[in-house]
Amino acid sequence: MTAAKQDMQEHIAPPADTPAGTVSFASVVKRDIRLAWAQGGAAVLGLAFLLMGASLFAFGIGPAPQLLARIAGGTLWVLTVLAVLLSLDRLYQADYEDGSLDDMALSPIGLGGIVLAKVTAHWLGTLLPLVLAAPFVGLLLNLEGRLMLPLLVSLLFATPALSLIGSIGAALTVAVRRGGVLLSLLVLPLYVPSLLFAMSAVEAFVLGTDPLAHLALALAVSLLALVVAPFASVAALRLALD
Repeated sequence: MTAAKQDMQEHIAPPADTPAGTVSFASVVKRDIRLAWAQGGAAVLGLAFLLMGASLFAFGIGPAPQLLARIAGGTLWVLTVLAVLLSLDRLYQADYEDGSLDDMALSPIGLGGIVLAKVTAHWLGTLLPLVLAAPFVGLLLNLEGRLMLPLLVSLLFATPALSLIGSIGAALTVAVRRGGVLLSLLVLPLYVPSLLFAMSAVEAFVLGTDPLAHLALALAVSLLALVVAPFASVAALRLALD
């Protein structure tokens, strides 16, 4: 039995006097967040990528602060999307390869609960740190102070869709060795609406128009993904586990 599988079993088993479903969901979330921040974890890699990517853009543009400020919002969003792609192949694959996913599927909350728990952990452990770091990284890109809040709100509204849609791609490629390129090709087109609406909200704020309609559309994409993604992910994982 591998260390990862032992770790999973220790954290999934619920105390006798506590509702099993609640403990199982919370245990999976806690375990995945802890693994995301372990040495070489997805959260660490994502933050490092965001910081290095912003630094390279700043050096590449050179002494042109106005141009850098103009593209700062879009650059941060693109870097966030790319950082998310780095973490998606770890969502299910490690547990699938060592057999932990089979045990998780038999837990009290079932495979659907496991999917929701893992998506929640992915957003909290990997994406939320990127969202919170974005305004500070924006300083490297000369992002205007008045754009910090709109950018942060657009990230909070749109990034849940990145985790949810990414879950579908990760589930579809869980049995594919080195499926990172295929995973990227599957999810990147589906990320376009979230990216488009979020950036339109920031642009509307820059132009002095109402950004609420664009933010509402970004949130609507996340809510739609919340309805569709868990069922699609469960179906794909069941095919892989059969």
